[in-house]
Amino acid sequence: MKNFKELIVWQKAMVLVVEIYRVTKSFPDDEKFGLTSQMRRSGVSIPSNIAEGHMRTTNRDFRQFVAFARGSCSELETQARIAQELGYLSTPAFIKLDEKITEVAKMLSSFYAKL
Repeated sequence: MKNFKELIVWQKAMVLVVEIYRVTKSFPDDEKFGLTSQMRRSGVSIPSNIAEGHMRTTNRDFRQFVAFARGSCSELETQARIAQELGYLSTPAFIKLDEKITEVAKMLSSFYAKL
C-alpha cells in the first residue's frame, strides 16, 4: 500500500475526529482547555499516528505507531465516558460516539495483529 489514506482504519479514524469536534463544540466554555482539548487531541492522534507509522521504513516501526493510536483510542473512550458522566454528552450522543470509538479500536487491534 503506497498511501496511508487508502487504509480503511485511517478513513474511519478521520470520521471519528470530525465527530469529536462536532460533539465537543457544545461543551461548556470552561472546558475549552480541559476535556474539550483532551478529547480533540486524543482523536486527532489516532489517524495522525497511523499516517506517521505508515511512512516508517519497517513494519515493526509501523506497529509501534499503531500501538500509540490504540492508546489514544482508549484515552478517547475514557474521556467520552467522563463527558457523559458530567452531562456534556447526552446518552444517545455518547452511544453514537462510543460505537465509532469501538469500531476504530477493533480495527486498530486487528491491524496491529497483522503487522
